[in-house]
Amino acid sequence: MNHLKNFIMKNATIIDVEGENTFKGAIEVDHGTIKNIFLVDSDLPRDKEIIDVEGNYIIPGLIDMHCHIQEGFAPQFVASGVTTVRNTAGNVFQLKKLIESPIDAPTPRVYAADRMIDGPPGLWGPNSYGNFVTDDPMEGIKEVKRQKDAGAKFIKIYGWISKEVMEAVVSEADKYGLEVSCDLIHATKVNALDAAKVGVKWFEHASGFIQAIYPNWYPSAEQEEFDKIDWKHPDKEKIKEICMQMIQYNVKLCPTLVIFDQVDRLPNYWHPTNVVAETFEREGGLKELWSTMAEGHAEALKKQLGTQTQFIKDIAKTYADLGGTVVTGTDTPGGVWTLPGMALHRELELFVEIGFTEMEALQAATVKAAHSIEMKDIGTIKEGAIADMVILNKNPLEDIRHTKDIHRVIKGGRMYTQEEILGEIPSKEYLEREQEKFMAEFEEMMGSNS
Repeated sequence: MNHLKNFIMKNATIIDVEGENTFKGAIEVDHGTIKNIFLVDSDLPRDKEIIDVEGNYIIPGLIDMHCHIQEGFAPQFVASGVTTVRNTAGNVFQLKKLIESPIDAPTPRVYAADRMIDGPPGLWGPNSYGNFVTDDPMEGIKEVKRQKDAGAKFIKIYGWISKEVMEAVVSEADKYGLEVSCDLIHATKVNALDAAKVGVKWFEHASGFIQAIYPNWYPSAEQEEFDKIDWKHPDKEKIKEICMQMIQYNVKLCPTLVIFDQVDRLPNYWHPTNVVAETFEREGGLKELWSTMAEGHAEALKKQLGTQTQFIKDIAKTYADLGGTVVTGTDTPGGVWTLPGMALHRELELFVEIGFTEMEALQAATVKAAHSIEMKDIGTIKEGAIADMVILNKNPLEDIRHTKDIHRVIKGGRMYTQEEILGEIPSKEYLEREQEKFMAEFEEMMGSNS
């Protein structure tokens, strides 16, 4: 691995996502941060290691604003140029090693929620290390307090939650300055407008909007409810109307277009060919999971998720056009073939396909994403920022697909090749031991809290 801690990259083409411009120059990195940015004709310090990047394009490290990371595939994110992730439900204790990793580790920095709070019977089953199921507002309040003490950065609620528990959770989270995020894809009792009025700030998958427009529809509704909706040509006026109502509450959307699009495209899903994607061909777990989902559940997935694709795209673009916050996320490894790290590049492509410019798409995956969670020292290339950057061989402002053509990744001031990062993928045996250890410790911890 490259252990340079203080170096200068010269002959760089710097893409400034904050200033919305591109310029030639040099970047000095000093112990994890960007110390100086020099214009092309500036004299450079002579006592520093100088690396000629030969005109290559440098963007900020990318941010996946909706994923479910595990240690086993954490390196693939960074090898893909994704240096920060927002983990939208899981277990903070399980992610402790990743969260506390050194700034320059070949794994992404993690901004994490703890287990999701759902209503009975729980879409993902009863209480576990990944979800908490209740219809009792007081139990919801206790769980928020527990998650805050565990180190959760925000609270995630799920689609079968009741409005009463939702209100209690939001109220309790407000006491600790924690935003509440919701996934209402499968909601039958509440919709996006209900949640916004209560104070929920994040809408994962742009969910709950369709239920707000069509109150009798939800993914498990009878076919006659599906038949009442023109899924291929959504009613743009109705979408604009709900978006105008939602924007009054200053909510933020992470539409995760890729998870809908991958399902909708079955069996012809998007699948890149590169060194990162190859690791999933060799590694059995996720490949087997995705193959099983695609082959055994394609019809149900296409009805429940794929059907919504054009609606979610139109909601995302309409909300952004109205001035709302819309950021990039993937839900990886959910759905089918949402390759950790690489799926974000497909999300960028989809943003451009629905009408975002290349610069706007990059902003949604960098500076706007960072600002949306008050992490203003990432997602940008400026003096004083954390040195998370991606060196690209081609200009992503000419073709957003060029974000996949990665020359080097800089994480916390350390420069890596993709191969060096992928060499850090942990073994299956190690992961099995860690999972056993975590489960034993979690059960003991929850037992002592009961």
